[in-house]
Amino acid sequence: MGPDTVLAAGCVLWRRAPYGHDRVEICLVHRPKYDDWSHPKGKLKRGEDALAAALREVLEETGHRCVPGSRLPSVRYVANGRPKHVSYWAAETRSGSFAASAEVDAIAWLSPAAARARLTQPRDRVLLDAMLDSLSTA
Repeated sequence: MGPDTVLAAGCVLWRRAPYGHDRVEICLVHRPKYDDWSHPKGKLKRGEDALAAALREVLEETGHRCVPGSRLPSVRYVANGRPKHVSYWAAETRSGSFAASAEVDAIAWLSPAAARARLTQPRDRVLLDAMLDSLSTA
């Protein structure tokens, strides 16, 4: 990675659905600045570990504390003319509640199929599939 690469981290946040012990719901965040639905993520602070950043971003964007699980594929793309590298983990929520902010004005807990349909970027669907695969092999 070059010196101009933006480093970020996030999680595919999930919980056991209240309607069945084998079902899961996925948490998506809505960012009004981009009017998109995505997984919670954000830039690393100077010297910050990627996993610590991912957990911090989940808490900041969703209000939920979580337990990290499997490492998911990293995603690379160009944003604002600079290369971006985002590390991801699957993470199960443990506690918390959402409060809207300027950065994230809504979250949605959705079935995997509904989450797949609502995600704005195709690369986020790949992450969803990888997270579901990690749960089925755990």
